[in-house]
Amino acid sequence: MKNPIFFLLAFLITLVCFAQSDQVAKTPFTQMYLPVWLEARDHCMDVARAMPEDLYSYKPTEVSKTFGEQMVHIAHTVELLTKRYVQGMEVTPNTPDASKMTKAQILDLLEEGFAYTTKVIYEIEQSQLDETCVMYHSGNTVSRAFAFFYVQDHMANHRAKANLYVRMNGIEPPEYTW
Repeated sequence: MKNPIFFLLAFLITLVCFAQSDQVAKTPFTQMYLPVWLEARDHCMDVARAMPEDLYSYKPTEVSKTFGEQMVHIAHTVELLTKRYVQGMEVTPNTPDASKMTKAQILDLLEEGFAYTTKVIYEIEQSQLDETCVMYHSGNTVSRAFAFFYVQDHMANHRAKANLYVRMNGIEPPEYTW
């Protein structure tokens, strides 16, 4: 029988290795912004989970997006806007068709979009944050750091609409905790 101290030591070494691998955002800005982003992401996921799958096709007016379309729009644009404005990449919108997706698929798409932007927050360098970009709709020139706020604001706009859809269907929406 092996020595139990050996197993305890191996376990402790493993814990230390995992603790040291925790990512830390590289810049003062991203260190400050990360918890705000993570809270916004979590709240959006809570809203998406709160709506029953059979109501993902609900829309309050004929010209409105469905709940599912709101969620797919968020999922697609958090990555697209991050690529375009924060990273300066050329991107072409290609939003998936929410009507052909299940709730589980939409939740996965949201997780993927949020994971992409979160990874960029962790990895972006200060020199890139200091660069400027021109916002497509307004024509305003802003820093790439500021563009993170646009990504979040756009998401919050559509999340708020979706949150209202939840309430309009007699469902208590998730509490906003920030």
